[in-house]
Amino acid sequence: MIIRKGTPNDMPAVLGLIKELAVFEKEPEAVVVTADDLIRDGFGEHPLFHTFVAEVNGVIIGIALYYYRYSTWKGKTIHLEDLIVKEDQRGTGAGFALYSEIIAQGKRDNVRRIEWAVLDWNVNAINFYKKTGAKVLDDWRVAQMDEEGINEFLSKNSK
Repeated sequence: MIIRKGTPNDMPAVLGLIKELAVFEKEPEAVVVTADDLIRDGFGEHPLFHTFVAEVNGVIIGIALYYYRYSTWKGKTIHLEDLIVKEDQRGTGAGFALYSEIIAQGKRDNVRRIEWAVLDWNVNAINFYKKTGAKVLDDWRVAQMDEEGINEFLSKNSK
């Protein structure tokens, strides 16, 4: 297994894993991003995200997609958006290797925090994260506004 930085050529495989995750999270229709979007947004002059891929015999079996954020309390942080391993490759160590690479990247970048979200029903992931020393916060809720909500808000509140 090789863990390496993702390239534009990897984005179709990355998109496949994103779609697999959406099925796992019971929202298969929610993915609207395309491989072209990923290439444009991840590899331009100011990339919006970075990836590590886990590769076995030339096949990408897992990804970690992350980006930098800024905390008013901590300064520079990393947000791990997704860590995905193909279902038939779970238990091979790919997830741990990608997770370890994200933590090592945080150390290289001198960030003060690495953060991510986990669904409350994903008990295996929660237990894994806790076992590695991560804190899973019970008192914070994720708030989101989708495209429809953005448009509705602006139509009601624009001057």
